[in-house]
Amino acid sequence: MTTLSTHVLNTATGTPAAGLEITLKRIEPHPKEIGIFTTNVDGRVSEKLLSDEDALLGVYEITFHAGDYLKGLGLALPEYPFLDMIPIRFGISENAHYHVPLLLSPYGFSTYRGS
Repeated sequence: MTTLSTHVLNTATGTPAAGLEITLKRIEPHPKEIGIFTTNVDGRVSEKLLSDEDALLGVYEITFHAGDYLKGLGLALPEYPFLDMIPIRFGISENAHYHVPLLLSPYGFSTYRGS
C-alpha cells in the first residue's frame, strides 16, 4: 500500500510551520486535484493525504503555499516575496511510504525523501 506524508519546519524560527496550506495533485497517470490541506501545530497534515483510490504509481506535485504562511507570521516581506508557491514534483514508483518534508525560511528551502 502506498502512503504519503509531509512535515514543514520553519528553519528561521526552529519551529513547526503551523497553518501552512498545501495542495496535492496527481500529474500522471490520470491527472487529478487530490486535495487542499493545512498543517497542524506540529507542522504535519493530520488527514490522510492519499486515499487508497488515489494512491497510484505515477507523478505527483505537492505545493506549499509558503508566501501566505510567511506573511501570516507578520514578517516584513517585499511586495513580491522571494518564495511564494513551492511546488515539489516527485514520482511514486513502488508501493511504499513516501515522506516529503519541507525545511523553510523566507529566502530558502530544502526537501528530501524522508522516512
